Amino acid sequence: MNGITDFELEDARPAREEVLSAQDLPGLGDLSERLRDLLEDAFAEYDALAEPRAIAEELSLADLEGVLDGFDGPVEETVIGQVYPRAAAFALYVATLGTPLAERIREMFATNDLGRGWMLDAVASSGADRLSTLLSARFETKLGRNGHSAPRVLPYSPGYCGWTVRGQKKLFARLGPEQIGVTLNDSCLMTPIKSVSGVLVSGPGEIHRFRPDFGFCDECKTRACGARMASVLRR
Repeated sequence: MNGITDFELEDARPAREEVLSAQDLPGLGDLSERLRDLLEDAFAEYDALAEPRAIAEELSLADLEGVLDGFDGPVEETVIGQVYPRAAAFALYVATLGTPLAERIREMFATNDLGRGWMLDAVASSGADRLSTLLSARFETKLGRNGHSAPRVLPYSPGYCGWTVRGQKKLFARLGPEQIGVTLNDSCLMTPIKSVSGVLVSGPGEIHRFRPDFGFCDECKTRACGARMASVLRR
């Protein structure tokens, strides 16, 4: 799990139905011809330009606490702060789809090619999320081979669930993702776009269960936590 990983494009390609669902669009069978053409064009661009890579490092509990240190408030009042003390293993990661794809998305919007830009952006967003899923699965497999009993891994990322985006600073200082071409700007956002970061947290499925009644839950637009919890609890 430590070091740099280059993903096969086939593995890093999101499912078409996943892209459509994330945009609240109809399924493939009910999609208009115009949207279907945009989707297929976006996947062709994705296949031509995506350069999926990641860097990861397994951490001790003490090392993770050093990365998490510096929250704006008590760490225990965040989701990651409640989950990690019950976990058995951790790994930091940053993953990216690379610069050429990000530049192509930017070019499309800059030239008012809005339909194609929007669809390529949607495919790339799902692709970036898929990298976190791939890394989680690989971490689970490694831990299982090393004797961990039924490990269940979920990624937790700065910018979500109380871990502010400023948490990127310590994560980047520890991991050094500049090695795969990912940097932070002054707002702690990643360049290139369509990059993801966080910590993979492993343990029994129950450690990932929490009640979504934090103050910041009212600001959440996706409400994806239930599906995430279910994904590890039902196995």
